[in-house]
Amino acid sequence: MTIIKNILGRIWALWGAIVFISTLLIMVIPIWLTNFIKDPAGTEIFRRISKPWMEFFLLMIGCRIVVKGKENFQKGQNYIVVSNHNSYMDIPLTTPQIPGPNKTIAKAELARIPLFGLIYSRGSVLVDRKSDRSRKESLGKMKAVLDAGLHMCIYPEGTRNKTNEPLKSFHDGAFKLARDTGKSIIPVLIFNTKKVLPGSSKPFYLRPATIYMQFLEPVSVQPEDTVAGLKDKIFHIMYDYYQRNAPNYS
Repeated sequence: MTIIKNILGRIWALWGAIVFISTLLIMVIPIWLTNFIKDPAGTEIFRRISKPWMEFFLLMIGCRIVVKGKENFQKGQNYIVVSNHNSYMDIPLTTPQIPGPNKTIAKAELARIPLFGLIYSRGSVLVDRKSDRSRKESLGKMKAVLDAGLHMCIYPEGTRNKTNEPLKSFHDGAFKLARDTGKSIIPVLIFNTKKVLPGSSKPFYLRPATIYMQFLEPVSVQPEDTVAGLKDKIFHIMYDYYQRNAPNYS
């Protein structure tokens, strides 16, 4: 039975790759053209193009997406959105589903992939994790994103969570950004993307499942908050929510 599931999962991954690449070829030019529109309008148009594209892609690979908590985004406010990170499938979910124009901190090396890199870099603040200079400069770039009125999405675990724990330990970046700018933090939990696209544990494997995104209430930055204190507070909010609610999203 396991062998059959693995074969079917790899056939479905081939189908998913065909759907993604064929639709990418259609979307790359209109998305590239959004680079010539000043922000935040250009990034919002990019998001509005990406949203139906990604929803169509998910439909074609048999994945339903349920998003809750968008009402936590107040009109006229922009936020630092912090998300858990279990799978490469998280990336095409966050940008389209965050309400309003937003950018995501992302790995610079993926921007070098032909065609895909044009789209990937359009919605991202790129950082070379091997470069201390690039990591330092990324903080200034993220502040500029917030100054322009966009949301900034960050995966504080840094890389995909390959453990059996709900979350890996967090890095400081998102919380230093919040402390420096005073912007409130909206945590978001994504469920089941590891089932859909397991990654290195099952290379070239894809399976249908329902994906859930839950935006939690914003957490404001208080004058007495430290970077370490904010990091600990948000970690426990997300960890506790995951522990309490994961069975409801299985």
